Amino acid sequence: MDTAQLTRKQKQFYEFIRDYYYEHGIWPTYREIREVFGFRSPNSVTQNLQALVKKGYLKKTDENEYLLIEDEIQQQDDSEGIPIRGIIAAGFLQEAVEANLGVITLKHLFPNLHKMYALRVSGYSMKDAGVMDGDFVLLMDDDVKDGDIGAVLYNGETSLKRIYSGANGLRLEPANDSYSDIYIEPDVFEEVRILGKYIGHVNRSGVFRQQPN
Repeated sequence: MDTAQLTRKQKQFYEFIRDYYYEHGIWPTYREIREVFGFRSPNSVTQNLQALVKKGYLKKTDENEYLLIEDEIQQQDDSEGIPIRGIIAAGFLQEAVEANLGVITLKHLFPNLHKMYALRVSGYSMKDAGVMDGDFVLLMDDDVKDGDIGAVLYNGETSLKRIYSGANGLRLEPANDSYSDIYIEPDVFEEVRILGKYIGHVNRSGVFRQQPN
């Protein structure tokens, strides 16, 4: 999806209408949007919707309806996948059953696909966690708990590390003894942005998913 960068407020607006749509199957009303964001007039809602269309996050149809671009792309992708060719017994032997049972798509592998994105790794600080230089890490827009691996933006620089927080600040721990921990003082927490929670990575060997804690 070729999209322009959203402002912080536009991102909040987009995530609200997107999540509402996926949860309820319909768009929120103008009134609901106004109440959530404190807009004084419906025109403010329209302006935000138009901005999302212009930046490539929404599409407006000839019937004046809005569509999620990511949903449209996913519907196209759902026509491709790994074919399911039948049923195999995992107990006693039984007659082979061949059938066309559809395909396995990315949505089957990652139910929260709309919250995910990928970044390509540069470096070896997380090699002991299985993440190597050139791999694509899969990140989810989700809460990062103490000890989780996450992508961090600080002082204009990014890093993939295991994240710990405490009274002495934030500690970013590598998974490679050749690298040292990174410490961030508590008084600059507001300058730290968690870009996403690590849920797996992809390389030429396949797809590797983070195991639940």
